[in-house]
Amino acid sequence: MSLDMVRKWYPRARTSVDTVNRLLDTIDRVLGLKPHQLMHADSLCCDDVNAIQYPPRALEMLGPFHLGGLDGYPFAGITGMNAFAHHVPEDGAVIIFYAPHIGVTKQGALGEISRIGQGAPSACCGAAKGALEKLKRNEIIVGNISSLDFQMNTIEQIFLSQKQRILRADHPLFEATEVMYEAIDDRIEVLVKATHYPCKYLLLVGGIFINGDKEMGSYCQYKKFDCIDIESGERRSLLAEYDAI
Repeated sequence: MSLDMVRKWYPRARTSVDTVNRLLDTIDRVLGLKPHQLMHADSLCCDDVNAIQYPPRALEMLGPFHLGGLDGYPFAGITGMNAFAHHVPEDGAVIIFYAPHIGVTKQGALGEISRIGQGAPSACCGAAKGALEKLKRNEIIVGNISSLDFQMNTIEQIFLSQKQRILRADHPLFEATEVMYEAIDDRIEVLVKATHYPCKYLLLVGGIFINGDKEMGSYCQYKKFDCIDIESGERRSLLAEYDAI
């Protein structure tokens, strides 16, 4: 029932365990690589609720190295990307998983969840919801980024750049999360181009990470699963192989 509620918003969503198992199975079948040959980095929100339910074999991967700050934007930047790039097995691959997150309750409400130890639902992602409320009130000033709240201000600027698209949507928070995914994806691509990976493959896995109520667990819907051959530069999508398992 919980997955049914999630799929009202994200029709291709799967549980986190199923998602990771399919990911590792696809890598094994297509590239012949086992979990211990994979260096894992993620760009997810620093929200405490984002503890992914990994199946046991996923713990054989190296990492994860955390690139993300509020709502998953890769605030670690080029320094962070270069740092973990030097940790990868030479005969293996780098996996970069990135996603903004959003909550879905067991009743199907979007943008909030029931957390452990709390009686009332709370916002998820709180940063995205806060930025959206400021956008609605016309309180975001173009170019206003302070060192005191750099990450939140960056999200506000991302939303402001797509103001009409977000506010005209049937569900502005859903649309704002799509905007956030696109901004994260764009920045990951820029960082990747500026980084050398001393391994065989680079795997870029982007999507929406979905938090459920405390008894529901978490889910994910992939938007991208690209494999880049480091030597040749050839890129191909593995989404069809992932979905076929």
